This record gives sequence, C-alpha cells and structure tokens, in this order.
Amino acid sequence: MLIIKHLLVLFLLLCISHGLQAQEKTVKGSLFEGVVVAGYVDQGSYLTCTGPAIKYNCAPKASILLGLLPSLKIKEDKVEEAKPRNSWVTPTLGFGITAVLKHIAIQLPAFYTAKTSTADGKWKLGIGVGYKF
Repeated sequence: MLIIKHLLVLFLLLCISHGLQAQEKTVKGSLFEGVVVAGYVDQGSYLTCTGPAIKYNCAPKASILLGLLPSLKIKEDKVEEAKPRNSWVTPTLGFGITAVLKHIAIQLPAFYTAKTSTADGKWKLGIGVGYKF
C-alpha cells in the first residue's frame, strides 16, 4: 500500500512538472484570450464567456473547449397578470463544448432550469455562435 501511495505522488509530481513546462510556451504580445458567444436556449437567448475549461488544440488555429460557461440568460418570464415575475436577465452557470476555428466559435451549452411549482427541473440544450479574442 505504501508503494502505491509513493507511485501516486510521483505520478502527480510528474503531471505538475509537465504542466509547468507547458505554461512556458505562451504567445508573446497576447494580452488575454477568451471567447464570447450569443445563442438560443429554452425559448430565450444567452450571452456567455468561456470559463474554466479543458482545451484541446486540433490544428494551429482550431481548438475544442469543454468546460463551464458563466452566462447571462435573457428570457421573458411568462406568468399571469399581477403575478410575481423573474427578471428578464438572470446570471447562470452552464456547461458545454465550444469549437473554435480561427476567430469563429460555435457552442453547444447545457443550462439547468430549476424546479418550479408547475414544472420539473430540467437540463436545456442550446446553440450559439461567437468570437474568439
């Protein structure tokens, strides 16, 4: 059991050192990198930026990101007259995949809609197009 623990620690140190070497290969002159996407989900729209993600570079100017999507959902709450309504812009956190080719991004997000008194909570899929800075 002690040998397995030592091998696990050695493996983790190897992964960390490999990650540190990868960080040295940064692009000079780039102030920041990010993707902004607007799209459609659940009979409304959303505006999102890519958050923490796992990124795979497919080609020199193409990549795929799988991760969290901090977002603003824009949707009018359809309720009866004189009933309380939600705000038409709500912050939310989504999860999804983003494909980037040069500066064009295509995103397939999933957002969770919480349970209400009339509907069950569900994951809603969407689609969006954006721009990579």
